Amino acid sequence: MLFAGTVGFAGSASAAYPENPIRMIVGFSAGGTTDVVARILGKEMSDALGQPVVVENRPGAGSNIATEMVSRAKPDGYTLYMVAVTAAINQTLYKNLRFNLVDDFTPVALGVRVPNVLVVNPEVPVKSVKELVEYAKANPGKLNFASSGSGTSIHMAGELFKQLADIDAAHIPYKGSSPALTDLIGGQVQYMFDNMPSAWPHVESGKLRALAVTTEDRTQTAPDLPTMQESGFPSYDVSSWFGVIAPKGTPDDIVNKLNAAVQTALAKPDVQARLAGLGAVPAKTTPAEFGAFIKSEVDSWAKVVKASGATVD
Repeated sequence: MLFAGTVGFAGSASAAYPENPIRMIVGFSAGGTTDVVARILGKEMSDALGQPVVVENRPGAGSNIATEMVSRAKPDGYTLYMVAVTAAINQTLYKNLRFNLVDDFTPVALGVRVPNVLVVNPEVPVKSVKELVEYAKANPGKLNFASSGSGTSIHMAGELFKQLADIDAAHIPYKGSSPALTDLIGGQVQYMFDNMPSAWPHVESGKLRALAVTTEDRTQTAPDLPTMQESGFPSYDVSSWFGVIAPKGTPDDIVNKLNAAVQTALAKPDVQARLAGLGAVPAKTTPAEFGAFIKSEVDSWAKVVKASGATVD
């Protein structure tokens, strides 16, 4: 669900903010979707705020190293975090985290959502989600689904489908989407939920068949492709999402100023065009709306993680 709303400037305690460059921490390596979104928004926020927003990559432990670092940073608006859906999943997946995504951060703004797409190897004799479910039930234990790694949002999207469809399929984790897609194309696995940007070129080439997008609404990238909700799963609404958060205690007026900078960036046609190239949909939120969204994501994915049995100690 996308939100509408914006905020103005509150108070005058930080009227001079920002007076120095701002760090935007990313918990993954350069070049990934999280990093690309951070750099697009960071550049535009720099223009709006009058100070550079410098992206720093701190990969490791499924983004937990960066998340913990930001949770301990000074809450002065000069250290921000480009948070992704991975962090909401990690809150339950990892048993010994030294931070809490809901309690230890101040939400700023949800930036974008990126649909996932359910794709199958063309040799699988199905052309719809309904047919895939029927085929899986007729062939219990014979289907494998790939993911970019255990505990990733791609993995959890597949686990949620298994639970809702009540089918028997084995999860095969890979070290990233690329090798997973390679084996899917080769027929070693039969289906996969993947981010639209990485999977769609293979659909267009005919190497994979797309059955549905995972978001509540259809995507401009493939307007004729039905959603999972339209395909018989009314509660299925899954996407990769990316937003800005700050350490707990960051003053409201600074948060509001940052939120306004994000909204200004997302409203620019050239930014929207670049995001559309990633299959990303801008999401306009107030800080409070984003905070409620994060909590709902943590709670929703906790149920899926627990039901799947996945865990990282």
